[in-house]
Amino acid sequence: MGTLQTDNSLSRFSMVATVTDAALPQPHPLGPGELRQLDAYWRAANYLAVGMIYLQDNPLLQEPLRPEHIKNRLLGHWGSSPGQSFIWTHANRLIRRHDLNCLYMSGPGHGAPGMLGPCYLDGSYSEVFPHASQDRDGLRQFFKQFSFPGHIGSHCTPETPGSIHEGGELGYVLSHACGSVFDDPELITIACVGDGEAETGPLATSWHINKFLNPIRDGAVLPILHLNGYKIANPTILSRISKEELCNLLRGYGWAPHLVEGSDPAAMHQTMAQAMETAVLEIRALQQRARESGKPFRPHWPMIVLRSPKGWTGPREMDGQRLEGFWRSHQVPLAQVKTSGTQLEMLEQWLRSYRPWELFDAQGVPVDLVRSHAPSGPQRMGSNPRANGGLLRQTLRLPPLEPFAVDVERPGAIQAANTAPLGQWIGAIMKHNPQNYRLFGPDETASNRLQAVYTVSKKCWMADILPEDDHGSELSPDGRVIEMLSEHTLVGMMEGYLLTGRYGLFHTYEAFAHIISSMFNQHAKWLEVCKFHVPWRAAIGSWNCLISSTVWRQDHNGFTHQDPGMIDIAGNKNGEVVRVYLPPDANCLLAVAEVAFAETDVANIIVSDKQEHLQYLTIEEARRHVGTTKNKKSAKQFRSVSAEESGCCLVISLCKECE
Repeated sequence: MGTLQTDNSLSRFSMVATVTDAALPQPHPLGPGELRQLDAYWRAANYLAVGMIYLQDNPLLQEPLRPEHIKNRLLGHWGSSPGQSFIWTHANRLIRRHDLNCLYMSGPGHGAPGMLGPCYLDGSYSEVFPHASQDRDGLRQFFKQFSFPGHIGSHCTPETPGSIHEGGELGYVLSHACGSVFDDPELITIACVGDGEAETGPLATSWHINKFLNPIRDGAVLPILHLNGYKIANPTILSRISKEELCNLLRGYGWAPHLVEGSDPAAMHQTMAQAMETAVLEIRALQQRARESGKPFRPHWPMIVLRSPKGWTGPREMDGQRLEGFWRSHQVPLAQVKTSGTQLEMLEQWLRSYRPWELFDAQGVPVDLVRSHAPSGPQRMGSNPRANGGLLRQTLRLPPLEPFAVDVERPGAIQAANTAPLGQWIGAIMKHNPQNYRLFGPDETASNRLQAVYTVSKKCWMADILPEDDHGSELSPDGRVIEMLSEHTLVGMMEGYLLTGRYGLFHTYEAFAHIISSMFNQHAKWLEVCKFHVPWRAAIGSWNCLISSTVWRQDHNGFTHQDPGMIDIAGNKNGEVVRVYLPPDANCLLAVAEVAFAETDVANIIVSDKQEHLQYLTIEEARRHVGTTKNKKSAKQFRSVSAEESGCCLVISLCKECE
């Protein structure tokens, strides 16, 4: 167990702790056999990555490469793939050696070949796509379906086993990773941060996830900042600053960086093995200290900075222009192989440089040296059930609404704040579901009249606590209310939590809901693909957004806080996946939440102003109005209800069958 050093020298209480290298168990050096196995697995993964981008036939190069073996349209991103498969390869070693439970999240956009290759090698891919079997014919199908019409995309789509993070939009890998390890103390999520991704606003704020992770109750995120130097056609900022400046930046965010840099594979394997094992030992030492003492603190969690060439192990140059280690290797380095004999020859040499005859037998089956490197069963990162969180999801226990309902003797006679009873009910939900429900929102829980949740669970807070916080404080390392002034990071945390089988609600002002509109789009697309095209994905809890502080009641903020357009974005989605609710009073809001929170594989937008309004319906009338009482239509069958029909203005989005 590591020795922890805590700084209590200031008048305020600091929960920061680090672990000294001298007190840690030493990482195991790579022996010749391990080095040979690591390199074989990595070469096999890189061979598969190149094959996915280029080949539609002749998958084992058992005959000379010809133009008809090449795809007619070359799509995909090679640049970050070898670095990502390098990380995955070393993670496999640690999972087996230390009996770890790990997820891998790919942040660098369209680098899916770096994840798909290892998933194929460990058998995870073939288990969910039997036509892509581990033999010559299956390998041909595996290559052909990548970025091919009607098949899988070039980023980590829902079809990617082991993934809960879609890289089509950059910036969310750390927040998704954080959500995945909440309330899962044994999980380590390895989050590969692309150096282009690191330039985005959402990623910049999400370095602060370490202020919310409790080493007693939660798992750990191991960020790996992948500095390969270039975006599509430009250098990346973090790759062009000094090592000192970069490390100071990361330490300032609260991380303890370990640097791995170079290009020689043998030397890089040794360095990466030491860095990754050291990071895991540090994580376990910090968690052990917190759990044995029962006293939570905020560690300076370890992270890794991996500096390797873009397009590592690919062609060095072509026509006098640099490829490996330059932006030209970002996507398809040899783009004319179909028509250029010179490039076709270069591609064949590139593929043969991985010596596939050492990695696959004549029937296309990975040899034992490669297969035995992967963990087995659910410990494979491509088969971890947390990456198909619906498999682990337990039914959300919803308490009765009646104790929280507004007492309405007759319509329009009393006024009440619509959202206050919902806050009381959410507190009860937390009490009934102490390990799988969280509330997320930007410093607006009380403003949105949801503050009753604090009687059950306080705000999660792992940063410093000042003396003046002691009296009536709502801050606690054990809090289940997550507040941060970054809607991106909050929604990313919630999505990671949902996708690993849990439940949550995000709330915000209507004026600021647009900040996460593209994240909502991404999640809705994920749900639609899962629901209609990926039958092996189990159903997950609903993505819920409460929009309060509506623009029509923001008089004191003026024009700056006026835009109701989130409904427009939600309204153009498939009604099987997206719902829009506008409950007019407190009891209707409770009845809507009762339906919305219980549904699966949907995204709900609920708009309800926090200010006091006239109250119209009893809780039973509200349930009938929403359609949730016995013998009424299910949530999937809601139709829109006009003000004339109901006496109020509830609107629920339609599924196409019911229109």
